[in-house]
Amino acid sequence: MLAGCGAKPPADLRAVQSELAPTGTLRAAINFGNPILATRGKNGEPLGVSVDLAREVAKRLDVPLDLVQFNSAGNVVEALKAGKVDLAFVAIDPVRGADMDYTAPYVIIEGAYLVRKNSPLQRNEEVDRVGTRVVVGRGSAYDLFLTRELKSATLVRAPTSPAVTDMFLAQNMEVAAGVKQQLEADAQRVGNVRLLPGRFMVIEQAMGVPKGRTSAQLWLSDFIEQMKRTDFVAAALKRHAVEGAAVAPPRAG
Repeated sequence: MLAGCGAKPPADLRAVQSELAPTGTLRAAINFGNPILATRGKNGEPLGVSVDLAREVAKRLDVPLDLVQFNSAGNVVEALKAGKVDLAFVAIDPVRGADMDYTAPYVIIEGAYLVRKNSPLQRNEEVDRVGTRVVVGRGSAYDLFLTRELKSATLVRAPTSPAVTDMFLAQNMEVAAGVKQQLEADAQRVGNVRLLPGRFMVIEQAMGVPKGRTSAQLWLSDFIEQMKRTDFVAAALKRHAVEGAAVAPPRAG
């Protein structure tokens, strides 16, 4: 326990502070392209489980916090690679793993397909066919996953995930892919569309740091397990009225 005026943090915590806030401020990337993780309040302020977690990290490390705002996961990853942010909230993916280290997931969400009501497509398995164009957010977890998985369908990339449905409609594409909750909200907004039953992928959302920041990654890994175990994550999801997402199970071992 630290006590007394001017007390210094333990050496291991100083190493974490140095790696997570090398500029003296924790620069946390907040992605509004995924409404499960972050949304804007009435005055435009960032809200959501990722925001709550970032604030808790900064509080525990006793460092200032800068919530750096983005509209797509792809832009978050590029900013992390360029050293413009120190902490990211992104889906675990092996391609991204080349440049960052993850914690275990804290939230699990679903990827879904959206089609027009009169579309002949009825099941997720029917999407991967020649002539089917699937719109995804550029650099999103769905983009990375479907790039590997789709063999016959064609991927068309929208600038951001929130732009997917509008591009799907405007360019008369066959399928839109993304966060299930985002597509459900889009379906209510635009009408005459429907989601295919079930999901085409499970998305594990984790915290990520640039490759090589070992002390930060280890500290964050323990932190996120505690946040799950103490129901911090569950309470944040409830507080922000997030539906359709589940707290990830504890890390094995």
